[in-house]
Amino acid sequence: MFLARVVGTVVATKKSEGMQGIRLLMVQPVGEDDRPRGKPVCAADATLAGPGDLVHVTESREAALAFADPFIPVDAAIIAVVDQVTATA
Repeated sequence: MFLARVVGTVVATKKSEGMQGIRLLMVQPVGEDDRPRGKPVCAADATLAGPGDLVHVTESREAALAFADPFIPVDAAIIAVVDQVTATA
């Protein structure tokens, strides 16, 4: 799981069965300081996140569990729009 900033959208003219209606967004992983970490990732959106939103992303098998059909081919999913981050040492 990681924090990320929504930086774009992905348009797919063909999707795997069960993926119709699921938006795909490009997200840039960020640290607690909101600085970019690593490369952007394509994530399926379960929250109706928008451009610039700070989001919580989950990966692997758990990503598909965010949707009605838990057997869709999803490796990353946006599962929350983050309102605030408080870091403690």
